[in-house]
Amino acid sequence: MAVNVVAPDPSSLHPVAGIELGTARAGIRKAGRRDLLVMRLAPSARVAGIFTRNRFCAAPVRVCREHLDASGGMIRALVVNTGCANAGTGALGLTAARETCAALARELGCAAGEILPFSTGVILEHLPMDRLVGGLPAAVADLDPAHWAQAAEAIMTTDTVPKAASRRATIAGARVTVTGIAKGAGMIRPNMATMLGYVATDAVIAPELLARWVRAAGDASFNRITVDGDTSTNDSFILIATGAGALRIENESSPGAAELGALITEVARELATAIVRDGEGATKFISVVVEGARDGDEAAAIAYAIAHSPLVKTAFFASDPNLGRILAAIGYAGIDDLDVDGIDLYLDDVHVATAGGRHPDYREEDGQRVMRQAEITVRAVLGRGEAATTVWTCDLSHDYVSINADYRS
Repeated sequence: MAVNVVAPDPSSLHPVAGIELGTARAGIRKAGRRDLLVMRLAPSARVAGIFTRNRFCAAPVRVCREHLDASGGMIRALVVNTGCANAGTGALGLTAARETCAALARELGCAAGEILPFSTGVILEHLPMDRLVGGLPAAVADLDPAHWAQAAEAIMTTDTVPKAASRRATIAGARVTVTGIAKGAGMIRPNMATMLGYVATDAVIAPELLARWVRAAGDASFNRITVDGDTSTNDSFILIATGAGALRIENESSPGAAELGALITEVARELATAIVRDGEGATKFISVVVEGARDGDEAAAIAYAIAHSPLVKTAFFASDPNLGRILAAIGYAGIDDLDVDGIDLYLDDVHVATAGGRHPDYREEDGQRVMRQAEITVRAVLGRGEAATTVWTCDLSHDYVSINADYRS
């Protein structure tokens, strides 16, 4: 039950010069659905990525890190499978991830170390390598610059809609394209990036800057979302600069650097919020805004305390303005010297609390009016400094329990 998000119009997704995408129905978990994606990159491409901090990280995450480090970001292809996360699979999982790279390298005529593998799906199960490797020729045969919509579909698991975003702009006199896809609906509280996210531009971006930008874009988007507070074993966010366009960005001072960085973050944020809008069982999309914090970490701690709270999230599902739950979450966020008398709490335009208690003009019917909306903003003003942040979350419904109880069936 996605909240104000629909499948992208394929014609709105601009091809990025220097990247081709192909999919296949390999039957990795379910027959007849797209579940294998190959992205082939131009030789001029450079790639940077950030990955989950979950210590039980999946085998493909480990291989991606190895290949990025060894190649200096000179990557020729990415391969993604759904249906099996290849996490919690020990040495056999690592072997499978490396064999996947070797098999695709043979198809494309490059080195296995120039391939990045990604997996998503059920944890603690082994990849069906015969089906995965058997599907690679079909995915390679399907390679086309315009296949972004099919690629977004191919990486879905419990998502109800594919997620993609695209922008074109003229920056420093050059025409630039930024297009991306992502997947995710549950096990969402990234501690670096998203479940799986890929953003590409045709600009030339210096490798050192690309590495900084992927983290900055992740921190402003995927690191500000939560559905259920669980950090996946497979989280990966990849930024690709194909170098096939006219714009060259050597450093932060290059003409157009600020504009391109902002455009990349804009695409990443659209993908991240689409994940929340499509959260498992979600009926409400909630922006949690914290202002007046001493620093960004403090603002994020309070925003996430509100956004993670099952009591807050179930109240939103019920449209029940039991807003003391929000105050309680603020209070246990770990800010030991927090002066609760200095906090103002708002629900959209409704001033709920001030001076440590209920605002004298607050009425229950006003809170309920806002709670019935599909999109809601919670705003906490701390009065401690100038820092602010926004975290996006959703409500917690009966359907979330059902989806996850039945996930493997």
